[in-house]
Amino acid sequence: MPTIITHSFVGWIASRFLNKPLLPRILILSLILPVLPDLDVISFQFGIPYEHFWGHRGFTHSLAFAALLGVLTTLLFFGRLGLGWSRMGGLMLYFFLITASHGVLDALTRGGLGIAFFSPFDNGRYFFPWRPIKVSPIGLKAFLSGWGARTLLSELLWVWLPLTAVLLMVKALLKRRSSASSG
Repeated sequence: MPTIITHSFVGWIASRFLNKPLLPRILILSLILPVLPDLDVISFQFGIPYEHFWGHRGFTHSLAFAALLGVLTTLLFFGRLGLGWSRMGGLMLYFFLITASHGVLDALTRGGLGIAFFSPFDNGRYFFPWRPIKVSPIGLKAFLSGWGARTLLSELLWVWLPLTAVLLMVKALLKRRSSASSG
C-alpha cells in the first residue's frame, strides 16, 4: 500500500479541481477519506485473517464501500445545507472517487493479496498488471528505514509528480481558455 501521506495527497490534489470557494470541511474530508480504507488494519489486532471479508484490503477497499462512504459523508456533512440534488450528487461522486482512489493506488503495488474491488459481490482480490509503486512498511520504525525512504521516492515518482503535472496543465489550460474568452 502507498503511505497515508500519498493517499491524503491524492485527496488534496482532487480538491484543487473543485470550484472555489472551497469549504474547509471539504478540504479536511479530502485529506481524510482517501486514508479511511486502511482502518481495516485493526483487523490484525482481532485475529481476522488478511484474506477475510473484513481483513486488510477487503471490503473497506471496495468500490461499494467507497460509494457508501461517499453517500454517508455527503448526507452527514452537507445534508442540512440545502444544496440541492445536483450539488449533493456531485459531492457524493467526488467523495466516492477520492475514497476509491485508495484501492486503485494499492492495486499499483506488489504488497499483500490484492484488492477486493468488487466486495461484497465478489471477494476476489485483484492487482493491476503494472505495479510500479513500492509497498509501504507498516509501523513507524519500519517506515523510518531505508524501505520507507524507497517507498516515498517511488510515490514521488509515480503519484506526486504525475498528479502535480496534471493539475498544473489543467490550471494552465483553464487560465488560457479564460483569457481567450475574455479578450
